Amino acid sequence: MIDDLDETLAALLKRELSPGLAQQIQVSFEAPDDQFPPQSVTTPAIDLFLYDVRENTELRSSDAWFERRENGSMLRTMMPVRVDASYLITAWPREGLASPAEDEHRLLGEVMRVLLLHRTLPQNVLQGSLKDSDLPLPVSALQPGRLQSLGEFWQAMGGKPKAAINYTVTLSVDVGKVTKTPLVKEAEFYYEPRLGRAPPRAP
Repeated sequence: MIDDLDETLAALLKRELSPGLAQQIQVSFEAPDDQFPPQSVTTPAIDLFLYDVRENTELRSSDAWFERRENGSMLRTMMPVRVDASYLITAWPREGLASPAEDEHRLLGEVMRVLLLHRTLPQNVLQGSLKDSDLPLPVSALQPGRLQSLGEFWQAMGGKPKAAINYTVTLSVDVGKVTKTPLVKEAEFYYEPRLGRAPPRAP
């Protein structure tokens, strides 16, 4: 599923960026460390580094879907689990430029424009298993991310700090848990008289 999300984001950028820029850039998912770009990546490049995957507990639901069967039983299916996948997006300009920072900021600005156009991932760019999702896939850009400290992150990466966009997609993960339950057709009520209480006296 995560590989389908990677392909979806690459397709979104290739489709929404200006034609001239879309043809030039390469979309990468490598770690933006001091060895970037690796030999497999040519610049200019947009790097989407997946740094965090966790359940979205605010969207956790105990609800279920029920399907009635002809044999008088019911199938109970658990609701999908919502999972946040967070990316740190950086831009890498062509080598040998006199002002690489200007080109980096231009690339990052174009990517930011594309990401802010959509509050959910468009249906017509979804790839692989994401096409079968019954729930929309909301996104958030330019919001506080899961990283506690960008300075510590870049230090851990061994590279120099760069301007970056935090981008989170909320996936819908079908856990596929289905249980068979009997169909409730009528309700029955039982009661018992209270014990230890004296019967009422005759007048």
